[in-house]
Amino acid sequence: MQLTIFTDYGLRTLMYVAAHPDLRCSVREVADHYGISRNHLVKVVHRLSLLGYIVSSKGKGGGIRLAQPAELLKLGDLVRALEPHMQLVECFDPETNTCRISSGCQLKHFLAEASDAFIASLNRHTLADAVQNKLLFPELIARGC
Repeated sequence: MQLTIFTDYGLRTLMYVAAHPDLRCSVREVADHYGISRNHLVKVVHRLSLLGYIVSSKGKGGGIRLAQPAELLKLGDLVRALEPHMQLVECFDPETNTCRISSGCQLKHFLAEASDAFIASLNRHTLADAVQNKLLFPELIARGC
């Protein structure tokens, strides 16, 4: 199983913003911190805003921040929201399924169970749990936070 780059960037953005709860962060700041494409990150931030995970404001003093406390954001729920088509195999999508044995195949049930267990495991942790190590964000240490 592999998450998309979109989800990876989404989770990293949420982690960065969660580590800076008292600040409004810029997309450029997040992109520079991780060394990732600002243009791609703009799309990710837009989606996070539409999903209600972040609040975004433009202009002087603008930026992005979490819409709710990081302690309330379960990682599995975040992954599921960012990966709406989390299909491990072709037969998970009835519209594109061409597998000849899917009607009687048991493998798809086992894979669906494993996918559910993956999300459930992630849901035992919150975004706040993911940002406990402040060494991941050296600019916070430099600011004395």
